[in-house]
Amino acid sequence: MLRRYLACLALALTTTALHPSVIAAPEEHAWNFRVFLNDSPIGQHRFTLRRDGEDAELRSEARFEVKLLFISAYRYAHTAVERWRGNCLTGMTARTDDDGKKLSVDAAATFAASAQQGNGLAVSTGSGRQPLDGCVMSFAYWNPALLKQERLLNAQTGEHEAVKISDSGDERIVVRGVPVTARRYRIAGSKNPIDIWYSASREWLALESTLEGGRRLRYQIE
Repeated sequence: MLRRYLACLALALTTTALHPSVIAAPEEHAWNFRVFLNDSPIGQHRFTLRRDGEDAELRSEARFEVKLLFISAYRYAHTAVERWRGNCLTGMTARTDDDGKKLSVDAAATFAASAQQGNGLAVSTGSGRQPLDGCVMSFAYWNPALLKQERLLNAQTGEHEAVKISDSGDERIVVRGVPVTARRYRIAGSKNPIDIWYSASREWLALESTLEGGRRLRYQIE
């Protein structure tokens, strides 16, 4: 009986080794950023990515509050769920409260997307529905593939914005209290230019944007 049990166990282990998908668990990664306006903390923005083979789901949640003399002058809340196949969006549900102004974006693939090239995306907002052809990417800073894009989908407005992305070279930044060398890229074409930094291994490290009036919005990773 014991020999038979061990033989069955060995067979099960061999089968698992031959088919790693049987035990492969979805991979999960998170980025948690403290958000500053100039040098004042105003909130947090958290991104959680869950990968399962070629499919992935990204959840993001942002909460900002700007105070003047201890009185709330501005509030912002944003939540989004994005579904991906490879580097192409296959779906999105996003809700934003921009200081009382409510915005919604819903998107779904018009056909089943492949790992490399999506067939299209239908984007719905409060102002209507817009079909987009081909592989569509959002402002997915966590995915360095966005650096090759000429248009990006804005999860707050639903606009498919034309962008120009340039390489600004290496520079030293402080990450979790430690100076590191990071590569800086600028995304221009949207309302406010956005700078993003990546490590040598293409890990997203930081974000910064200059707002109206010269104020600086900055993401500092925890």
